[in-house]
Amino acid sequence: MYGPATAGAVGMQRPKTAQCVRAFGTARGASIVSQRFVGAAMAAAIATVLLGAGAAAAQSQGAWPSRPITMVVPFAPGGIADITGRPLAQAMTRTLGQPIVIENRPGAGGGVGMVHVARQKPDGYTLLMALSSIVTIPEADRVNGRTPSYQMKDFTSVALVSADPTVLIVRADSPWKSVADLMKDARSRPGKITYSSSGIYGTLHVAVEMLAQSAGAQMLHVPFGGGGPAMSALLGGQVEVTAQAPGVASPHVKAGKVRLLGSWGNQRLKAFPDLPTMREAGFDAEFYIWSGVFAPAGLPADVLARVRTSVRDAVADPGFIKAMVTMETPIMHLQGAEFDDFLQRDARRLADVIRRMGKLE
Repeated sequence: MYGPATAGAVGMQRPKTAQCVRAFGTARGASIVSQRFVGAAMAAAIATVLLGAGAAAAQSQGAWPSRPITMVVPFAPGGIADITGRPLAQAMTRTLGQPIVIENRPGAGGGVGMVHVARQKPDGYTLLMALSSIVTIPEADRVNGRTPSYQMKDFTSVALVSADPTVLIVRADSPWKSVADLMKDARSRPGKITYSSSGIYGTLHVAVEMLAQSAGAQMLHVPFGGGGPAMSALLGGQVEVTAQAPGVASPHVKAGKVRLLGSWGNQRLKAFPDLPTMREAGFDAEFYIWSGVFAPAGLPADVLARVRTSVRDAVADPGFIKAMVTMETPIMHLQGAEFDDFLQRDARRLADVIRRMGKLE
């Protein structure tokens, strides 16, 4: 039964089996080729998606700014940082195509707002409009035995915008007609004459103490949350003296509400040519309120370049120039190594004043 006939039958079936084997092999080979093709296609598709995502991410990073930017002013509205920051922000908005929103964060002579900015992500969406007090506060912390709340290394310096000598101001009904009159009275009544400032160890505080140290006098310091409130305190009779940038003082001078006694500059102001400098009045005191733009440390180089270009264009913007002329505040633009050198020199000079002021309660 299973003899030659079976063998013959099997033999007869061999060609079909061979064909099936060949067909199966061909089909299997085709399947493998197909799988390989599909796998390659999927790999290519995945690679395309990943490359597209990477390109989109790179484009997103390079598209700064893609949303509004916050410029922190670490003082109350109305002071020099505020009235300089607002027109600068408007001009930068025009150059960048995104709104720059002013956020006032007063307190501790500017320290509250500065610490806030130092802790933000360095992505270009948080900027700081600071005054010269940014370099004095860390030294003041050290003098008082505290760990500085921030260091200058916590910031990226962007650009200097203005530098203006401070002016000494009294109300129009004040008995003092000169710096010498005021200092003579202060020496005769130590700690009795009151003056306002933007905060302890802040810009205005340091300026007045520099003068008092030179005159051998002592006055009573009354700190406020910014230059604006400090000016209001003088106008409202809460204090008898203050120091301000000329731009803050100018409208009140024109209105006949206040009188200027002297300037901390190294030469007379064009806006007030009859106002003597402190050195002309016989006192070794020179001080400038400067304003500059900073960002958190670690700002990417490409974003820093864009911000610097925007500030440079903004200080040449007709709207900004008009605002600064109205405030009678001179524009002074520095960036890069020049601004860094300026900061280091000013920090060394003011640190000496802070150390002489010593620890304050």
